[in-house]
Amino acid sequence: MNIVVVDDDRIVAASLKMILEAAGNISVTALGSSGKEAVELYEKHDPDVLLMDIRMDGMTGLEAGELILGRHKDARILYLTTFADDEYIIKALNIGAKGYILKQDFQGIAPALETVMNGQSVFGSSIIGRLPELMQGGKPGFDYAKFGISEKENEIIGLVAQGLSNKEISSELYLSEGTVRNYLSGILDKLGLRDRTQLAVFYYNNKE
Repeated sequence: MNIVVVDDDRIVAASLKMILEAAGNISVTALGSSGKEAVELYEKHDPDVLLMDIRMDGMTGLEAGELILGRHKDARILYLTTFADDEYIIKALNIGAKGYILKQDFQGIAPALETVMNGQSVFGSSIIGRLPELMQGGKPGFDYAKFGISEKENEIIGLVAQGLSNKEISSELYLSEGTVRNYLSGILDKLGLRDRTQLAVFYYNNKE
């Protein structure tokens, strides 16, 4: 897995390179120290995952991420920050970042990168559980039926928004996990969303 690391603290960036490459299957292609460099390095190296800080001078990591995802909708961006700031979390979710983890959890960084590489999001149950209070003021009265969303799919959307896994949803609705996966894939296609995290954000943004 080839990644680019961007952090305005060059010592932290160098330390991350050493820690991650010691994991054995991660290669840090380049290091950057600003949002501007993040954009340039992404264009140059097309990494599997971009591991990036948020608070940086000039262009922030969130601004850089929004630019990158605007050009490359399949970009995998994992934010690594010291701050569990509500505003940052909401912005990261809304722009389509694949994850948001704290620097304090050094041991969890490599596994988080693997998870993102496998197409999943890493925000943690604590952040997903806070979505109802974080996401406010959406579009009341959103008509899912206009997007071809069935009653069962609507039910699954609500359970995803509560943070339930496919296994938990299958148990709740007496469906197989494969059926739940198929439903979820269809829902994401209909709504034009990337993953279950964006689906949860969409739900709370459009909840009556």
